[in-house]
Amino acid sequence: MIRKLKSGKYRLYSRKLNPKNGRRRNLGTFTTRGAAEKHEREVQYFKRH
Repeated sequence: MIRKLKSGKYRLYSRKLNPKNGRRRNLGTFTTRGAAEKHEREVQYFKRH
């Protein structure tokens, strides 16, 4: 899940809520949306291999 920050950067959040604090886990901040989407695909691949 990618959200745009006020700074203009994009942050990748986990799809599930973190049970410890009830918020989504931060999976990295990127300067472009394309970079965030690329990393999201890498994360999904890694989860299944």
